[in-house]
Amino acid sequence: MKEEVFFGEGMVNVKKDYPELYKAIVGLNEAAYTGKIVDYRTQKLIALGINAAASDERATKKQMISAMKEFNIAKDEIVDVLRVVLLTSGMPPFIKAMKILNELIG
Repeated sequence: MKEEVFFGEGMVNVKKDYPELYKAIVGLNEAAYTGKIVDYRTQKLIALGINAAASDERATKKQMISAMKEFNIAKDEIVDVLRVVLLTSGMPPFIKAMKILNELIG
């Protein structure tokens, strides 16, 4: 279900040059995404919202792609998350994320 995917471009170099640090980051990822109380699908939507709120276009796009691929999350579900982004973070991050979503889905 959960893949070992990190959205930072530098992680390839960390994995190659600092394998012990990479292993610690993988462990942290596994500890955070447990799905014990809040299921992994919901955690994915939360991560998407956080990246969108931070106006991180690259990570937002990758989270959207991952959410749609792993969980068949629909456009309307993502828009619901982005409504919260609009409320909490304002128009610019919301518009950026909507643009990304529309580019992905049309």
